[in-house]
Amino acid sequence: MSMISQESKATQELDVLRLGDFNSKLSQCIHCGLCLQACPTYAIFGTEMDSPRGRIALMRAVAAGKLAPEDIRDSFTRHIRLCLECRACETACPSGVQYGSLVEMARIVVEDNRRPGVGERLMRWGGTKVLMPNLRLLKFAALLMRLYQLTGLQWVVRGLRLLPKALRAMENILPPIRLRFTPLAKPLPAMNGAQGRVLFFTGCIQEAMLSSVNEATIRVLQCNGYAVLAPREQTCCGAAHLHLGDVEGAKELARRNIEAFLSLGDEYEVVICNAGGCGAALKEYPRLLADDPYYASRAQEFSSKVRDVSEFMAGHLLQTPGGRVEARAVYSDSCHLRHVQKVVKQPRELLKEVPGLQLVELSLPDRCCGSAGVYNIAEVDTAARVLDDKMADIAATGADLIVTSNTGCHLQLLAGVRRAGLSAKVMHVVEVLDMAYRAEETKREVENGSKGS
Repeated sequence: MSMISQESKATQELDVLRLGDFNSKLSQCIHCGLCLQACPTYAIFGTEMDSPRGRIALMRAVAAGKLAPEDIRDSFTRHIRLCLECRACETACPSGVQYGSLVEMARIVVEDNRRPGVGERLMRWGGTKVLMPNLRLLKFAALLMRLYQLTGLQWVVRGLRLLPKALRAMENILPPIRLRFTPLAKPLPAMNGAQGRVLFFTGCIQEAMLSSVNEATIRVLQCNGYAVLAPREQTCCGAAHLHLGDVEGAKELARRNIEAFLSLGDEYEVVICNAGGCGAALKEYPRLLADDPYYASRAQEFSSKVRDVSEFMAGHLLQTPGGRVEARAVYSDSCHLRHVQKVVKQPRELLKEVPGLQLVELSLPDRCCGSAGVYNIAEVDTAARVLDDKMADIAATGADLIVTSNTGCHLQLLAGVRRAGLSAKVMHVVEVLDMAYRAEETKREVENGSKGS
């Protein structure tokens, strides 16, 4: 590989692309183009550089020193940042190209060679450095957002469109807030006979903004005989940091999570996660910390215990839900659950167990919704186009219930329903199961009451 003699900082940063086995991963791409039809941004723009194959060509040019620093700051940065990192291309690729790790390294170069504005730097610092790693602060922020909703201020802000584009995008995905949080470090007992004990990864945004999903997850586990413990010291998974090219920040969070969960010993064999993107990040800690002499083996031990809640429950559904949920439902895959964790059938199998639920399929079930970590905030216009395509696909099914399995997707689809003028509800897989269990319990109570009278 040719070396670059220029001494500018931008040129020196290119050395990032020369680390490890980057070039061998690049060489796996055989230019077949099967990834193109799987790529959401290629579907929108129709340009080679906005496809996985085109972006890999750009990475090769950077690694070989063929792009000047100004080209890196311009064309390379633009096309890499437009990537959703949905990793549908990995599923489509016949050569096993590890696109996720390639684009992750490319983002490091992008972030080291661009100068975000003051507003973006403040949002990043506030989000990834202050709020997301700190559950207490996130819960306080959730309280403020709840007050914002209750006072009617949200209605005014949305109606008058007072906010700048990026802040408006953040506000648009704000769900109805419920201030009922997961008890941390408190063992929650099993119901219906003890089958085992599991640890629960609450997530950061999930716990603060979609606490009902965590509530439902715990109840479903308990209904099936599992005691649940959520470690107090757990933190953000680091996925958002990786999306922003902050690898060191992601590594620090990974180490904190590994310590929080492994310190509880071997009595808990499984770590349950209910967010596809978070679970993918947790399962990829071994790659993230491969060069860490102390944490490499511990990362492997930890990630081997991580299971998505659908993945786990599909094999441990000891109590079939008996209550009816009368709805025509469509399951919208989480990209990272489908393409990274390879959990595709299990959520659908669980939904088919729910009496009364009619499950229909999208025409493009593997297509991204446009959330993609922080993409819907960083690339507002493109994310909106991706979302519009997704909502058109959903509307064509006639579904009145949209089922998801990831935090970002959940928030994005809630915004998509409003944007498309649909009346469909958005729920997590475990919320549907929990609804069926509670309907069954209510029916039983009514029947017992009738017998008693």
